[in-house]
Amino acid sequence: MGQRIFLALRSALYISGFMLLWLWLMPQWLTIKSSPDFPSQNPARWFGLLPLIPGAIIAISCFVNFFVVGKGTPAPFDAPRRLVISGPYRYVRNPMYLGAGLVLLGCGILFAEFSGMLIGYALAIVVLVNLFVFFYEEPTLRDKFGEEYEEYCKNVRRWIPRTSAWEHSQHQAVSTR
Repeated sequence: MGQRIFLALRSALYISGFMLLWLWLMPQWLTIKSSPDFPSQNPARWFGLLPLIPGAIIAISCFVNFFVVGKGTPAPFDAPRRLVISGPYRYVRNPMYLGAGLVLLGCGILFAEFSGMLIGYALAIVVLVNLFVFFYEEPTLRDKFGEEYEEYCKNVRRWIPRTSAWEHSQHQAVSTR
């Protein structure tokens, strides 16, 4: 019980750190300005909830899968001990990044002032996430989980979700990032 609580606390800490970094610190450092038109003043800004809410649901589902199934956290240095291929991972290999991207998009619509810097920030995040996935995450998962991860990669695309959930051939309760 104590280990599960410690794991949950670590996950909450990493999630909070992620949100702090990408939603507040980086925009501050890059001088991305908040819009003077907050949602209460500009009702069109409420459209930011359309990507934000499903993105948050997807990301939270991924965190729960990492905790419950993978016995780990979303942090690369404290990664799941088991391959997580359940929940949203049955549709797309990187749902956590997609969910987090939708949250960032929603927050941008709700609160950010549109600028070239904001577009550059978004493009930089896309490039950095892809580089991280291609050069660190996927090779690490291949080394750690071998054939099981290879089978998963053959059946579930990296960024474009499947229309139906993939069923693991061995019907094991396992998971992936």
